[in-house]
Amino acid sequence: MSFSAGSSRRRRRAAALALVLGLSAGLLSACQKTTAEGPVVRIGYSAWPGWFPWAVTEAKGLFGQAGVAAKMQWFDGYLDSINALNAGQLDCNSQTLNDTISSIAGGADLQVVLQNDYSTGNDQIIAAEGINSIAGLKGKKVAAEEGTVDHYLLLKVLKDAGLKGSDITFVPLETGAAAAAFAAGKVDAAGVYAPFTTQALKRPGSKALTTSKDHPGAISDLLVCRTEFVKKNPEAIQKVVDAWFATLRLIKEEPAATLPILVQRSGVSEAEFKAYDAGTTIQTLAENRQNFKPGSTMTSLPYAAEQISAFLVEVGLAKTKPNISNLLNASFVDNVKE
Repeated sequence: MSFSAGSSRRRRRAAALALVLGLSAGLLSACQKTTAEGPVVRIGYSAWPGWFPWAVTEAKGLFGQAGVAAKMQWFDGYLDSINALNAGQLDCNSQTLNDTISSIAGGADLQVVLQNDYSTGNDQIIAAEGINSIAGLKGKKVAAEEGTVDHYLLLKVLKDAGLKGSDITFVPLETGAAAAAFAAGKVDAAGVYAPFTTQALKRPGSKALTTSKDHPGAISDLLVCRTEFVKKNPEAIQKVVDAWFATLRLIKEEPAATLPILVQRSGVSEAEFKAYDAGTTIQTLAENRQNFKPGSTMTSLPYAAEQISAFLVEVGLAKTKPNISNLLNASFVDNVKE
């Protein structure tokens, strides 16, 4: 199963990490609401198709059916959701593996409890007519949202082509602005994701030089929680994860009842929503269990985490290699009852 669409997501700032380090445990616990069922789990999400099913979870009452009180909080900007998690205003957030590792490098204490999906085409490096390869970007102006997954993808493909970040003129712009600047001919290439890919590709002669489909597993989207909250409330986290997989079953079994919710949350038409379908691949329970295990490809979360950690340091997106020994917590997907 796959979904797609997007908005301003996948961005981080080190300043946000200072916020989480400056907050006391007492202040965080004081902000946490509880009910007879236990704590109200505050979960953030933003405009990426792998996270749209959370709207179905909430609309169809699947948290309640799983026995957990949870509140979804929508963020128009992905950066804002990361800031909220780092500040203790959320207990869990929907974010990428590389952004999570960047936060840990800055001092955050987080755990991955669920893999929602990985990108299989909706993140793209798009170039103007006459630029026919990544090597052709040398000396060109390339826009992307700095510190985002698409910036990461850009740096990765440059390295694969034997280039460095300094071999291009990098233009840091928010994703929508990057797509608009490219479409207007102000830059030579852009790293963007759906639906901004559609806007960028309106430039005559433009094309995608590479997409996340060419790098399976490199861009992984997750449910990430504060470690302190996970340790104090494992039962609640288990029920949240249970509710996610119940949601995927419902979407598969009742498409007519759930598709309108997904389309509404995406903010695009049903036709546009379906047009992006192959670009994000939702991970099943079996795939989750497999992906949490050690492996030798980027679809293995432990392997990907090590590769991304080293890469972030190499390209300067992290100052030091973070301690990720406790990052991946497979217990919750392992304990889901099928």
